[in-house]
Amino acid sequence: MKSNSTPGLMVAVSWSGGKDSSFSLYRAMLGGLQACFLLNFINRDVRKSMSHGLDPKLLSAQAKAIGIPIIQREVTWDTYEQEFKRAVEELKQEGVGGVVSGDIDLQEHKDWIDRVCGELGVMPILPLWGAEPEEILSSFIDAGFEAMVVTAKAEFFGQEWLGKRVSREFIRELNRLSEEFNIHICGEKGEYHTFVTDGPLFKRRIKIIDSKGELREGYWLLDILRYEIVGK
Repeated sequence: MKSNSTPGLMVAVSWSGGKDSSFSLYRAMLGGLQACFLLNFINRDVRKSMSHGLDPKLLSAQAKAIGIPIIQREVTWDTYEQEFKRAVEELKQEGVGGVVSGDIDLQEHKDWIDRVCGELGVMPILPLWGAEPEEILSSFIDAGFEAMVVTAKAEFFGQEWLGKRVSREFIRELNRLSEEFNIHICGEKGEYHTFVTDGPLFKRRIKIIDSKGELREGYWLLDILRYEIVGK
């Protein structure tokens, strides 16, 4: 695990709504960091979150259930870095001195966040960096988080994976697939993505009421149609 952080430091979290950003936030807070903002980017062309393809309103509801403000910006892949920098520059004026990221072991991702944070004069904080993928998933479950699959690459997964909960059986199934297809069991290469509905960070939880799956451009996608914030 890599953080090199200062207890009490005000940080923003690069936020997808999935397990890795959630668990990174959790570990950062356990390390004494003060998480002040969630930073999320929306694909301007399709009005869904980058990578995970989630409705911005769903992510806003998730942030409300956690109790940390979310900053959402519309971008394209071409403008992502520019808008990321602009958002962090603005948050620096609020006292933010670091950015938490959920990267695990893809060096190009770490190189990017290190470079961008260096140019901005803030600290890159990667609480999951270098940890064993299975240990991350097991610790995520042990901490009391609940998450479901919302995106799955059709090359490796069938539609039945949509909505599947992160669990011990989930890990066993991923290990079997990893042996067959050499996938990353945390989905670090985009094999699948998750949405977190509850956990130790949450003051309330997200209850999914209705959803539907579809195949689009080689990926199974779960469109969450109805949900509500409920008590725990």
